[in-house]
Amino acid sequence: MFSQDYLLNAVSVKGEISNCKYHASGHIYFTLKDKSSVLACVMFAGNRTKGLSFPLKEGMQVIVSGNIDIYERDGKYQLYARNITQDGVGELYEKFERLKNELSQRGMFDPMYKKPIPALVKRLGVVTAPNGAAIRDIISISKARNPYIEIILYPALVQGEGAVNSIVKGIKMLEMIGVDAMIVGRGGGSLEDLWAFNEEAVAQAIFDCDVPIISAVGHETDTTIADFVADVRAETPSAAAQIAVCQIKNVTESIEALRNRLYKNISVSIESNKNRVELKKSNLLRLSPKRQIADRRFRLIQDEEHLKKSMLDIISMKRHELMIRSERLNGVSPLEKLKQGYSYAVDANSKNINSIERVNTGDSFDLYVTDGIISAAVTKKEKKEI
Repeated sequence: MFSQDYLLNAVSVKGEISNCKYHASGHIYFTLKDKSSVLACVMFAGNRTKGLSFPLKEGMQVIVSGNIDIYERDGKYQLYARNITQDGVGELYEKFERLKNELSQRGMFDPMYKKPIPALVKRLGVVTAPNGAAIRDIISISKARNPYIEIILYPALVQGEGAVNSIVKGIKMLEMIGVDAMIVGRGGGSLEDLWAFNEEAVAQAIFDCDVPIISAVGHETDTTIADFVADVRAETPSAAAQIAVCQIKNVTESIEALRNRLYKNISVSIESNKNRVELKKSNLLRLSPKRQIADRRFRLIQDEEHLKKSMLDIISMKRHELMIRSERLNGVSPLEKLKQGYSYAVDANSKNINSIERVNTGDSFDLYVTDGIISAAVTKKEKKEI
């Protein structure tokens, strides 16, 4: 009946985009809604090139043209889109943009107010639904990364009536308890499902909180006001747990490395100080009066030895010179000449008589011979040519 009805093969439906998902295959799955009804829609990848000229976003007001047909596996009808045109901005999306611009102008998104997540979170606070997939993912990943972490859950309503007050109360309660960091979020859903995290009261509670907050609302493509105000935005609750909780293995390895480095530095410092002490001890011994006296005494002994050696060397040298001179003197000694058969004559004044002019006839003189002195007188003198 659907395929044969001419009217259902060419329809245009106006509504607001909700729960939009881009599949890896290139197909787009979304819901069109107004105040009273919803219609499931799909646009196949083959129709996107000609039929869609802009990215679909939550809250957009669009006109979708295509055909109505049955999806046999689920037994429900849906609109197969061939062409999508934009028809203004949806009411929720318009409200979202208005609040976003207002809070941005008030400086609530400024990076200067962002608080860093502690390197080692020991107590983690979580504001989310107690039975959802989000809390299960957070606990599972947190405990896998650090089995010793303490997780405190505030079981909040995350959609529907009362959700805003519940989330705000949860943030204030965990701040009062004193957690190191906080994850505020929920699993994926439509724009309406996530709307509590787009309310001003939740944004203000996150901004006023002194504890660093990680927002983890929906899936990777979902963006809320809470994401802009929070200190850190995580794509999913699982990603938030990875950001908040450090790998305890890395911490223990870092501690071990620091301990080894500390031990090494201490050993080096001890050895250096020991060498310094030994040097100072050596200097102290060298400069001590006792050591100075000993050094000078040793130096005196050395000087004394050196003086003795120098004196002996001088005496030896002088003795050698004396022997040489004695030999030379013996060579010219009159006594030595006398031993060779010569005699030596001197006058009354003990002057050597070496010429006949030195004496006169009748003068007395002494004649030295080998074994004594002969006293004689001049009886005659005769000059001879030599």
